[in-house]
Amino acid sequence: MWALAAFPPGILCLIIVPYLLYKIFPPEIKFTPEATELARRELEKMGPMKRTEKVMFFVFLFILVLWATAEWTKIEATTVALIGLGIMLLTGVIGWDDVLGEKGAWDAFVWFGGLVMMASQLVQLGFMKWFSGAVGSSLVGWAWLPALIVLMLVYIYSHYGFASGTAHVTAMFPAFLALAVAAKAPPYLAALALGYSSAIMSGTTHYSSGPGPIYFNSGYVDLKTWWKLGLIISVVNIVVWMGVGFPWWKVLGLW
Repeated sequence: MWALAAFPPGILCLIIVPYLLYKIFPPEIKFTPEATELARRELEKMGPMKRTEKVMFFVFLFILVLWATAEWTKIEATTVALIGLGIMLLTGVIGWDDVLGEKGAWDAFVWFGGLVMMASQLVQLGFMKWFSGAVGSSLVGWAWLPALIVLMLVYIYSHYGFASGTAHVTAMFPAFLALAVAAKAPPYLAALALGYSSAIMSGTTHYSSGPGPIYFNSGYVDLKTWWKLGLIISVVNIVVWMGVGFPWWKVLGLW
């Protein structure tokens, strides 16, 4: 049901968002007819796979399997990453200077380390409980539909204060779902609406999701442009998910 409920707005966003970004922030290079030939020539120059490249390929497959089977092996993702790094260091695929030279990775590490810890501290200090209570008290007496819409908007744009979708969902999803149900919103509809909101909030800033800092540190998009485009796309996503989603959910009998 969750996939069926997401289908029309999700497909529309998959069509609209890339097209809109292409128009308002077009790529500098649009045609690369020589790319295939260039890749073929460069592969010929590289010759057969070296020992280090074979080891790297093995490590890639190994950590991929460990990540994919984490539910059964109970090995944390961080542990898997450290295992992969350790193997590459011990086998000489990379050196310690290579690790120190990865400025983008260290930058992402600092961004996430600081902001994720800050988010967890806000939860422990009771800020999220206070914030949810303040939002809930301001919605007393509202009909459930406008209350749910306001909760979705606050939920999405409060993500500017989080560097992790997991931290945000853990801290705010249960509280906001409880507020929506208290406002007489259908529980399953409220859960789906906030769940979809958890996905569309992830492109607002350069630190709002795991891939964000990696893409940002490549240097192709400056901070001001990223935030501006993130805001525009968030508005588009909200218009589509609310404008198409709620009528579609009505058809499905979710409310």
